[in-house]
Amino acid sequence: MPGSVAETAALLAAGGYVADTALATTVHLALRMGRPLFLEGEPGTGKTEIAKVLAAQLPRRLVRLQCHDGLDLNAAAYEWDTARQLLAIRVAEATGAVADVESALYQRRFLQARPLLQALEGEPAVLLIDELDRADEPFEAFLLEVLADFQLSVPELGTVKAATPPVVVITSNRTREVHDAIRRRCLYHWVDYPDAAREREILRLRAPGVPERLSAQVVGFVQRLREGDYFKLPGVAESIDWANALAALDAEELTSGAVDATLGVLLKYQDDIAKLRGEEAARLIGEAG
Repeated sequence: MPGSVAETAALLAAGGYVADTALATTVHLALRMGRPLFLEGEPGTGKTEIAKVLAAQLPRRLVRLQCHDGLDLNAAAYEWDTARQLLAIRVAEATGAVADVESALYQRRFLQARPLLQALEGEPAVLLIDELDRADEPFEAFLLEVLADFQLSVPELGTVKAATPPVVVITSNRTREVHDAIRRRCLYHWVDYPDAAREREILRLRAPGVPERLSAQVVGFVQRLREGDYFKLPGVAESIDWANALAALDAEELTSGAVDATLGVLLKYQDDIAKLRGEEAARLIGEAG
C-alpha cells in the first residue's frame, strides 16, 4: 500500500489516472484505514477507472459487481448449486447413505460464489460495486455486512470472513440517492469534471498519439462545451475517444468539418449534436484557439 498521498497519486498516475489532491487524499485514506470508497459523479468522469487502476497497480485481482434493476443475493453473493445437490441425493439413495446426505448437501463445494463472496475468498482483491444507484434500494441491505466487517453470513454454512479485506470501491451516477447506512460505512468523494490543466495531462497519458496542438484544442473545446446547456455533457472518456478519433482521421487541428463529422464520438444524443453542429461548433473552435 502507498505510504503517503503523494505515493497514492503516483500509483494512480502510473496506471494512467491523473488525480487531483483531494481525490488522491481520499483514496489514500481509504487504503490506509481499510474503509470502502464511495465515489459519486456524472457518467464518464472516471469513477470506475479508479478501481481498475488500483487493481492493476497494487496489484490485486479485480472483482466487479455490475448493479442493475432486480439484482438479488443469488446474483450478487452466492447461490446453492441445486443440480449438484440433487445429484448427490441420487447417489446417496443408490449407495444407501441417505442418513448422511442432509448434512452433506450444504458443504462449501455446493456453493457457487458470486462477486461479493469471490472478493472475500482467495487472493486479495479489489471489489468494484459499480453503479449502485441502478440496483433496487432494498439490495443495499445485503451490502452492509460486507462493508462493515468484510464478511458474509451464509445461514446453512456459517460466516465467511476475508483473510485479507478487499479494497472496496462503490460508484454511483446519482440517478437515485444511496441510503445513509451505506454512506456511513464509506469514505466519500464527488468525482467532478477535471479542469483544463488536468484534462490535458489525462489526454497526454491516455491518448499519446494525438498531436499536442490538437490535444490542447480538444480540451479547450470540451471545457467550453461543458459550460453549455446540453442533455448529456461529455465526460473524460468522450474527450479521450474524440481526440483519438480526430487523430485517426489525420487531423492536425480542429476544423469545422472535422468537428461536425465526429460529433457522434463526443455527444450521444441527436438533439445535442444538432444544437452544437455548425455555427455553435465554429464559435467554440475559435474560443478553443
